[in-house]
Amino acid sequence: MTTPLRQRMLEELQRRNYSSKTIRLYLRHVAEFAKHFRRSPDQLGAEDIRRYQLFLIQDKKLAWSSYNQIVCALRFFYAKTLQRAFLLEEIPFPRMEQRLPTILSREEVAKILSVPQHLKTRALLMTIYATGVRRSEAAHLRVNDIDSARMTITVRGKGQKDRLVMLSPVLLQTLRQYWRHNKPKQWLFPGRNRDQPISDNDVFAVFQNAVRRAGITKKVSPHSLRHCFPPLLPGHPQYSSTSAGSGGYTSVCHPSNPGPFCLYFLA
Repeated sequence: MTTPLRQRMLEELQRRNYSSKTIRLYLRHVAEFAKHFRRSPDQLGAEDIRRYQLFLIQDKKLAWSSYNQIVCALRFFYAKTLQRAFLLEEIPFPRMEQRLPTILSREEVAKILSVPQHLKTRALLMTIYATGVRRSEAAHLRVNDIDSARMTITVRGKGQKDRLVMLSPVLLQTLRQYWRHNKPKQWLFPGRNRDQPISDNDVFAVFQNAVRRAGITKKVSPHSLRHCFPPLLPGHPQYSSTSAGSGGYTSVCHPSNPGPFCLYFLA
C-alpha cells in the first residue's frame, strides 16, 4: 500500500523526469531510513539524519558511491517533497574519493576479448571496450541503434542523456557475424528471456569469467574496459593521420597472429 507521503515523493521525482531506476532507488533509500527509526520520515529531523549517516559510515561501512546515493535521496526528500530546504545543511555530501583506476595492459585486453568461447560474449565485451560505454548502456543497446551507414551507435546514457558513439570497422564486422549467428530481434544482447535485455549482473559475470579464463589476477570490472577506451580507431571515417598524435596507434594483437579481435590502443 502506497502512503500519501510516498506518493508525493514519487510525483515530485516524476515531475523532474528522473529515470525509473533513480526513482526506485530514492524511494527505497527513504523507506529504509524510516524503517531504521521505525517512524515516518517526515517526523525525523536533523539529529536523526546525523545518526543515520554515522550508522551508514561506521556500522555498514558503505562505499562512497552507495553512501552518496543515499545522501542524494534524503536531500531530495527533505528539500523537494517536504519543502524543508533548511535541512540541507544537515545532510552534507561526502568528499569524493580520489583513487586511480586499475589499468589493463594492451596484452590483457587482447586476452579478455579473445578467450570467450561464445560469439555473443565476445561481441558484448568488444562493444564495451570499442565504444567506451557503461555495462548498463551496452546491455540496453537495441539492434536498430547500430548505424553502419554513418558508423555510429546510439547510446541511451545515464540520466536519460542519449549520445552517439563511433562504430569501428572491426567492431562492425564482429557484430555482423554475431547477428548472422544469433539473429537478435529487438535487444542487441538479449537476456535469458529474449524479450528482455541482458542484466547488468550477467554482463559483470561474463566479464569476470573472461578475466579468469585469461589468467588475469587484477581486481577489475567491465568498467575497467572504459579506462582503456581509445578515443579514435584507425579505419573510422573520422580518423586521420593527425588523430594518432606523435605516438600513433598500436595493435593489441601480435603481428604474427592478429585474429578477428584486433583492436587498437593509443601508444
